[in-house]
Amino acid sequence: MNASTAFKILTQQQWVDFERERVFRGAPVDIADGYIHLSTAAQLEGTLAKHFAGQTALMIAEVDLACLGDSVRWEEARGGELFPHIYAELPMHAVIGLQRRD
Repeated sequence: MNASTAFKILTQQQWVDFERERVFRGAPVDIADGYIHLSTAAQLEGTLAKHFAGQTALMIAEVDLACLGDSVRWEEARGGELFPHIYAELPMHAVIGLQRRD
C-alpha cells in the first residue's frame, strides 16, 4: 500500500491528552491490540460508522505516514482490506491536519 497519509479518530478527551503530552500512546482498543489503528481516506467513513456511531465531538487527525517510517504496517482487517497500523507511539509532529466531527 502506498497512501501517504491516514487518519486517526480520537475522542475529545484523547485529543486534549495528545495535545498536552505531544504523543498519543493509543486508545483502549489500540493498547489491547498492540498497535494504533488508522484508516485511509476511503476507509474513514466505514470506521466512523462501525466504531464511533452516535459519538460526537470526535477529532480526526490526518497523519503523515512517512514521518513514522517502519513503524507503519499495512495489515488485513475489516473485509480483507489493508489498514495502516502504527507499532509505536504517534508523535504530534506527524499530525498534519485536523478536523472535528460533531
